[in-house]
Amino acid sequence: MSIGQTFLGLLEAGPRHGYDLKRAYDDRFGRDRPLHYGQVYATLSRLLKNGLVEVDGTEPGEGPERKRYAVTDAGVTDVQRWLASPEKPDPYLQSTLYTKVVLALVTGRPANDLLDTQRAEHLRLMRELTRRKNDGDLADQLVCDHALFHLEADLRWLELTAARLDDLRRAVTS
Repeated sequence: MSIGQTFLGLLEAGPRHGYDLKRAYDDRFGRDRPLHYGQVYATLSRLLKNGLVEVDGTEPGEGPERKRYAVTDAGVTDVQRWLASPEKPDPYLQSTLYTKVVLALVTGRPANDLLDTQRAEHLRLMRELTRRKNDGDLADQLVCDHALFHLEADLRWLELTAARLDDLRRAVTS
């Protein structure tokens, strides 16, 4: 996710302080991975330098003055361009999991054990996400659905790989 473009989109609703941007970001997008304050202010500094935001005002605070940031016309154009461009699908052609399966086979370790352990971890996480989805608001439901669909695809791959382990073993050890 582009934090810069996300900030620009959040600022379209009106000027905000860095603290307010962090809180809005964390509430909507960063529940599992909240932003660090250093990341917030480094991003705002870059956006300011690139002319995508401007300082809309300052207020005295207990520490340094608090700056309020507003999106510029160039920032609105930038976020519009970002929203209109498709994300590149990530085909996961060289995943860590695939690498582990091949290395287990090459080194004579039990790849079935690795697949079983991974399957159990996927199922554990799917149960956790399903609970979160059932207890959550619409945003949580959509985020969890996205993750659950990816985990389901991984589980299908785990099953297919387990069924083909003998063939894969011959292919990677010959």
